[in-house]
Amino acid sequence: MYYLALLAAEEGGPGSIPGTDAYTASMQRHQEFWTKAQEAVAGGGLYPTSDAATIRHDGGNTLVTDGPFAEVTEAVGGYYVFDAADLDAALSLVRQVPEVSTGHVELWPMVFWNSAEEPTDTWWAALLREPRGSASEPGSAEWEARVAEHQRFGEIAGDRVKGSGALFQPASATTVRLRDGEMLLTDGPFTEDNEIANGIYVLSAPDREAAVALASKIPLGPKGCVELRQIVAD
Repeated sequence: MYYLALLAAEEGGPGSIPGTDAYTASMQRHQEFWTKAQEAVAGGGLYPTSDAATIRHDGGNTLVTDGPFAEVTEAVGGYYVFDAADLDAALSLVRQVPEVSTGHVELWPMVFWNSAEEPTDTWWAALLREPRGSASEPGSAEWEARVAEHQRFGEIAGDRVKGSGALFQPASATTVRLRDGEMLLTDGPFTEDNEIANGIYVLSAPDREAAVALASKIPLGPKGCVELRQIVAD
């Protein structure tokens, strides 16, 4: 089964800023983890939330704002997709993620994941978010209607979609913290977020303007949004 691990920590320190020695050292540790963790099938670091764009649809209009979807104390700074046998196996991988003790990890079982390539500096992570309680049950009529909308987006985007995945409902998520070697688990996604993840795309675009234009075509629920972040290339 596939699991999406969203790695969150406090932003602002040198370890969170691409180009600094601390960030380079962190990326090296993640590369070593990637090399030995055969169950890690996708992943990447993300540029800071100050460079993010949040996209919403309102009455037929597309609204784009600079910055993340919300102000939080710990922001997502990277992600992994694991192909793990079960939740226990996925949690074992989370325990090994570098810097896991400095923040928290949202671990989400995925309905599916499609990806085939390694990230480049023209790749963008589009994290789909929606209000709590808005997620539809996989297999329901509402779910199938949304799937059809995303299939149409896939036809429009073509090979510019480098990865895509849908998440199970919030009750299936686990928030993980590692403190003094002890793993602390909480059912559900991080409680500070009012809008929770429900899917992810990895998109290819030459620049931010083109990435926003493409991500603006992603179908959303009435109150959903896309948080668009550039992926840091190795």
